[in-house]
Amino acid sequence: MKKVRVHPLPLEALPQAEVMLVVDVIRATSTAVMFLEAGAEALWLTVGLEPARALKRNGELLAGEVGGLRPEGFDFGNSPREAALAELSGCTVIHATTNGTKAAHKAARVAREVLLASLLNAPAAAQWASRLGTDVAILCAGKEGQVGMDDLYTAGMLAQSLLAEGFEPEGDGAQMALHLAQKPALPLLRASEAALALEREGLAADVDFCAQLGLSERVPRLLERRGEALVFG
Repeated sequence: MKKVRVHPLPLEALPQAEVMLVVDVIRATSTAVMFLEAGAEALWLTVGLEPARALKRNGELLAGEVGGLRPEGFDFGNSPREAALAELSGCTVIHATTNGTKAAHKAARVAREVLLASLLNAPAAAQWASRLGTDVAILCAGKEGQVGMDDLYTAGMLAQSLLAEGFEPEGDGAQMALHLAQKPALPLLRASEAALALEREGLAADVDFCAQLGLSERVPRLLERRGEALVFG
């Protein structure tokens, strides 16, 4: 039987999975998708800013955020709108964020395949996951240890697509996510804590961008480890 589970938070004791879709829709996984759309050759995800800085040696570009804003000395913030306008053909981007990149590292400990998913690439990400295994878990990054309604909603949209591929939901997390996914995306995302924090920084337009379903067919996939970074392409 093909099954899909949803983890509302990246807890320390995550169960094993064949495939894990990591979701930080506002904004890390949305931005990662747009970096690939803009032509980036690879994304190196680190758990913090200092490991990101230490890895920059041969012209790699730094992307990240502290409190939603671009850190000093970084080339990019964590904005999918900014990434969409960049010309990154052949570039490597080293990406460090508060929640999303840490969740990806936790997923890499327990899953054979790790994909980055958002609303922007949800249909393509679900299709990829269904091809790669029969045991799919969706890991929500949350916001600083709290469940994020925006991530749980995105997990529900991914789970809906997987149900159409013959998967069965397993556990309360999947049922909660599927219930949320019955609602329209934009008002739900705008009401989330992540969105409200961005609005306070004048970045509400990023939330509207993240709410677009199926804008991209790019699905960042974990290829290897490089030092303290996970390499996605």
